[in-house]
Amino acid sequence: MSQKSRVSKVFAAAFVVLTVLVIGALVTMVVFIHRDIGSLNATALPPGGPPTPAPPGLRLPRDLLPESYRLFIWPRFYTRIPAAEGNATAPNQTTVFTGNSTVSFRCLAPTRSVHLHSRDLVLSDPVLLDRDSGRAIGVDRIRDLDTGEDIMELRLSEELQEGRNYSLFLAFSGDMSPHPRGLYLSSYKEGGSGAGAGAGANADPNTQRFLAATQLEAIGARVVFPCFDEPALRAVFHLTLIHRVHTRAVGNAEEAGSFHLDDEWKFTEFLPTPRMSSYLLAFIVSELEHVQFSRRSGDLEFTIRMHAQPEAIRDGLLDYAGHLTGDITAFFHDRFGLGFGMTTIDQVALPVLGPAAMENWGLITYHEGYLLYDPNVSSAHQKQEIAITIAHELAHQWFGNLVSIRWWNELWLKEGFATYMSYVAVDHVDKSFSMCDVFVAENMAMAMETDALASSHPLILPESDVQTSSSIGNLYDSISYSKGALLLRMLKDYMREGDFHRGVRRYLKTFQWQSTDHRDLWSALQQEESSSYIQISDFMEPWTRQSGFPVVTINTTTGQISQKHFLYNSTDQSSLLWKIPVVYTSNRKELSGELVLSTAGPDIKGEFIAGPGVWILANVNYTGYYRVNYNLENWNLLFAQLETNRNVIPLLNRVQIISDAFNLARAQQVNLTLALNSTRFLRNETEFLPWDAAVSNMGYILEMFDRSEVFGPLQMYLQNQVERLYMFYKNHTDSGTVPREPAQQQNQLLAVSVACSNGLPDCVAMVTRKFSEWMNNPSNNSIQANLRDVVYCQAVAAGGAEQWEFVWNQFLSCSDPAERVRLRKALSCSRRVWLLSRLLQYTLDPEKIRLNDVSSIIEDVSSNAAGHALAWNFIRAHWDYIVTDYGPSVIAAVSRRFSSQFELEELRRFVSDHGEDLEGLGDEVLERTQVNIEWVEQNRDGALQWFRRETEPRPGPAPEASA
Repeated sequence: MSQKSRVSKVFAAAFVVLTVLVIGALVTMVVFIHRDIGSLNATALPPGGPPTPAPPGLRLPRDLLPESYRLFIWPRFYTRIPAAEGNATAPNQTTVFTGNSTVSFRCLAPTRSVHLHSRDLVLSDPVLLDRDSGRAIGVDRIRDLDTGEDIMELRLSEELQEGRNYSLFLAFSGDMSPHPRGLYLSSYKEGGSGAGAGAGANADPNTQRFLAATQLEAIGARVVFPCFDEPALRAVFHLTLIHRVHTRAVGNAEEAGSFHLDDEWKFTEFLPTPRMSSYLLAFIVSELEHVQFSRRSGDLEFTIRMHAQPEAIRDGLLDYAGHLTGDITAFFHDRFGLGFGMTTIDQVALPVLGPAAMENWGLITYHEGYLLYDPNVSSAHQKQEIAITIAHELAHQWFGNLVSIRWWNELWLKEGFATYMSYVAVDHVDKSFSMCDVFVAENMAMAMETDALASSHPLILPESDVQTSSSIGNLYDSISYSKGALLLRMLKDYMREGDFHRGVRRYLKTFQWQSTDHRDLWSALQQEESSSYIQISDFMEPWTRQSGFPVVTINTTTGQISQKHFLYNSTDQSSLLWKIPVVYTSNRKELSGELVLSTAGPDIKGEFIAGPGVWILANVNYTGYYRVNYNLENWNLLFAQLETNRNVIPLLNRVQIISDAFNLARAQQVNLTLALNSTRFLRNETEFLPWDAAVSNMGYILEMFDRSEVFGPLQMYLQNQVERLYMFYKNHTDSGTVPREPAQQQNQLLAVSVACSNGLPDCVAMVTRKFSEWMNNPSNNSIQANLRDVVYCQAVAAGGAEQWEFVWNQFLSCSDPAERVRLRKALSCSRRVWLLSRLLQYTLDPEKIRLNDVSSIIEDVSSNAAGHALAWNFIRAHWDYIVTDYGPSVIAAVSRRFSSQFELEELRRFVSDHGEDLEGLGDEVLERTQVNIEWVEQNRDGALQWFRRETEPRPGPAPEASA
């Protein structure tokens, strides 16, 4: 054990026995002040003197550069609170934490002030040392600057000198949050994870357990300790935790040592972390247990520790995630040609976490539903979500951790890469998911819907535009994640796959342990680009610096090809242009090739002139981030091809044709009936992705028309279209057997969902029967796991109070996270307004609905036609309760269905009154509503006529049943 470790233990022991010792200036060690640790709430030094000019926004001056932190943190909470009955001295829970930090830094420019980030902390006892001489420097005052963005200043008695090294000691105290941010307190019931959880002899499901965990991205480190809380200001962290003797502590790095200080407390010291960004610091104090996996990949040998409640480990619910983690980490190590900076990965299943998961370096946290997998309970979709989530967080160990971003305006540089590489990795380790195809279909839909609004934002904003906490929060959207990933895929195809992968390797190796921006990536890729004509920065700058994307229009009669900024609002004007790689094919073999559409304007290409019966298909395999429009003749030829032999059109282009047609209709660039014609071939389609694209895009029409006379014929059309697919899986569905491939399992679920939600009698009877069998024997749920989502929801929708009450009671007693989500969603499927009102009222009571579930329930109720107005009124009536954690998300959800002038005026008043709470979302929801109003007015009559015409009785072959 190193000398530094021994000194740390001496300090920790002194810390816990309530004494901070005075240590002389031996060499350059820290001077500690003799004071009671219990007085960390002492009043800070009084302000005085003239105010110091505040740095702009969130940013700190660049006069000091942090090198390391030595942190001691003492969360005082109880993991177990003795029952109060018969015990008058039973303690109450405490949320207080105390601690101190010593940050070592180098002075880059003379200054008489030290600026740090700090929020909601009481700071005291500042001690500043010149580490080069061991001399103490006086601190005249400590105070918050009036920036509104958490910057505090220590004004010094003398000037710090450029090139010298200093250290600052501060004591601090704060309160753990009840919400999953900063250092927060969470709870669960003993035996609370997994199938059969709580069945163990020692597990009491009525016993509550508490744990403390951290969630510091993006700017949450300042809530836990005073720090340089910017991603580029990387430092080494030496962490020591004080915690109760029966608990376990885990941090980013491996444990260096631990010992008991008395019968109640012990301390755990961790090895130093790599030099990393402050938001990646993480620790957990709990009674969770772990199971360990070991793996080797080339010269990398690493250990995986999976943490969860004991029952989850006992039931093997971490086995899938543990083995998958090893496979994906080995793949990344081989692909990138270097390790991830550590030899141990701790992954923790938490009962409450804000995001699905968080990539803290070496200590990855997950909401337990994204880590625990039970083949008897989890659906195929949940298994896929677990795989993608794990791969995303593991990719961050390289993109974001090993190589960090300089500032949050480059968020895409880590999130886009992690999104893209997660699908590549899962596709490599398990081909049955077909993840590369799923990636394109899912992410194109998410990114383009946001990016087709004038209120969208560029992938890379100027740093000056990202200077508040809300402006950072706004970047965590489908633009940074999905669009970022899709542009990387497009660039990979444009510059060729081998060159791209070599460029990514160069980028990681060159900038490991450093912070970067997009120019560093362009440079690394350019050095590996093997052709002589591609300039990476010239190609990518329009795609990353401009918001939105183009629509490419091809006229196969004239051969003209042109581009235009694609926007839903037809009245918005834009002159933006892009360099667009266009790969095209045709039913005439010689009509295929590729070109780059320039920014010079419309062009005439002879190869795009097609003869009679010849169609052209552009954006082959959906590689480009753009939409394609054609002249009407070409559209009709493509539709005819789909109906006669759909397999001539590549799978992803069947998705693309549907998506482009519907979104062009939404933007009023083609008639809605043209888009609806693109779905006719689906009555014979058995692949999941085209059906999923159709259901997703028809979802917009449902949202706009489910309260109008269009809804009846629309439902009948969907019944007719899905009946063959439903019958294809009927034997599996009725018997409770599972199709072999994950894609087939998802397609079966989609078929049942579309059939039941649109009233196909056979489907409604099936779900009613299966649900009744479960109600009659609650201890024996024979409903096949993959179908439980739709069976629960549709049975509640078709039923009444009895079915709703049954699901509510199951929800209250359920401990499996995946099953709880299903049950929670099913409660919002009721068509009884009074039951939906009751559910919304329950969200106000944390004893009934976890805070983590509140926004999901409100959003689910708002998506139900029967509950939409109810949810909108509830949000406005209880805004003060909702706004802190759920405001923007619930407003985005409820406003999606607004399509009348009355709703727009109500929304305007709300945005006017509460715009500051919406973190910049107000303009987007108002724009979306205006687009909806115009679209409905122009398309209601045409949609009604089309659906009525398509549902007129016609002769045809009998439906086919699966074997």
